[in-house]
Amino acid sequence: MLFNSYIFIFTFLPIVLLGFLFLRRQASLWPLCWIVLASLFYYGWWKPQFLLLLLASISINLIFGKMIISGGLSRPASKMVLTMGVIFNLSVLAYFKYAGFFLANLNQLFAVGLPPLSIVLPIGISFITFQKIAFLVDAYRGEVRDFTIPNYIFFVTFFPQLIAGPIVHHAEIMPQLAHAAKRDFKADFAVGSSIFIVGLFKKVVVADSLAVYADAGYGMVKSGLPMNTASAWITVLCYAFQLYYDFSAYSDMAIGLGRLFGIRLPLNFYSPYKADSIIDFWRRWHMTLSRFLRDYLYFPLGGNRRGVFRRYFNLMIVMLLGGLWHGANWTFAIWGGMHGFLLMCNHAWRKLPFTHVAFYRSIPVRMIAILVTFFLVTLAWVPFRADTFSDARAMFIHLFSYSGFMGWESFVGCFKAQFMQSNHFAAWFQPRELWPPVLPPDYLATEAQPVGIILLLTALATFLIPNTSQLFAKFEPTCQSKGHSQKQQLALPRLNTSVAFMLAFMFVLSVLRLSHVSPFLYFQF
Repeated sequence: MLFNSYIFIFTFLPIVLLGFLFLRRQASLWPLCWIVLASLFYYGWWKPQFLLLLLASISINLIFGKMIISGGLSRPASKMVLTMGVIFNLSVLAYFKYAGFFLANLNQLFAVGLPPLSIVLPIGISFITFQKIAFLVDAYRGEVRDFTIPNYIFFVTFFPQLIAGPIVHHAEIMPQLAHAAKRDFKADFAVGSSIFIVGLFKKVVVADSLAVYADAGYGMVKSGLPMNTASAWITVLCYAFQLYYDFSAYSDMAIGLGRLFGIRLPLNFYSPYKADSIIDFWRRWHMTLSRFLRDYLYFPLGGNRRGVFRRYFNLMIVMLLGGLWHGANWTFAIWGGMHGFLLMCNHAWRKLPFTHVAFYRSIPVRMIAILVTFFLVTLAWVPFRADTFSDARAMFIHLFSYSGFMGWESFVGCFKAQFMQSNHFAAWFQPRELWPPVLPPDYLATEAQPVGIILLLTALATFLIPNTSQLFAKFEPTCQSKGHSQKQQLALPRLNTSVAFMLAFMFVLSVLRLSHVSPFLYFQF
């Protein structure tokens, strides 16, 4: 059941909200149990058999957690229980996500002839696994507070963040549960629904519009069709912005849904394309995943406490594993390795003396740094999106083929076709799914209108408009994240009639496009 679907918006969510509104007048446990039951129903909607897996995993982790928290075990025994819990969770993740990948590589390397595995990946298993591991580790450290069985089940299953994050920390959620049902529902509904509509608009109108062009370009590469340079750049830019707005949309919708029930989820997305370095990018992109990898992998490996070489080694290990976390494919490992290398270069660059002078921190230099960071991140998305090494290699060749028809003159033709022809506005109203079976090399640059205008408007919105967290800062939509101050001067002063009309227009436009429902990209991870 997708957030951007009729059944979720007009059936599931209203029923759950009405039940919550009624039960919040009763004992505090009733609304909590109602949301848990709704979350379990939500998770089992796609494949009910995976609900049994989720319940079994929760039960086993509860046993591990209770054994650790009870305090009846010695320190070595508690560590043994923790180790068993981590191994259990990683084993479940490894089987469903990596068993087929491992077997395929084993067959390819050693020609053992083992039959391939066809395993359906339970949705959201990566996010759920990381949350449960973090809880067990913190329980061992003695950092768990407000622990009860209903609180724990709610913490794991809360449907707004169950499928694609954010990866919530128990300390952010459990203390809120005692007061969630007592909050001002009207205020929470106004803020939560507003943020949800913004996210819905980002997904349905922006990300899904860009997806058509990105999918067409990568489809050409996969089919071995030729592509000119301008079309290749349109493809990678469309995917870069598609992924950006797809993930930003889910993050907003999750935060908005959480607020509807009086829960403030952590900030997970903070204008990462405005980052002026790769280090800054990872402080803004999938912030809760970065936090998990830092706290539960990078620091235990030694962090930066054991010298420069060990620091860089730890960074590379963390990013490689972070890449593979996104999917069982070596292309994800390459993407993680690219970011690991860029992080190493970034840290080395900051050690240079001239990077500490005032000029280096000036606005023009920062603008250049933002553009360079965006360029590097966009290139790194190529192996992330490509299905195989050969597809990624082909796309890079198309991007940097500056000779003949595939060269710089293709950009001139692209500019003329996208911005100087009078018929391109009519292309907004043409059906996007009707692509020719075989596309010419310059199709995306010249015939696929109005991709140029869409990209231009998207880029301007990305780099110039405040993000959702800044716009709604005065309403405290999220758990505050260190290092990301909310700039009050950019915030909406109040949710007045003008804002309501704008949100209503965005909602109607989004609903009209719901016939083109597509899953969020992070669902596959």
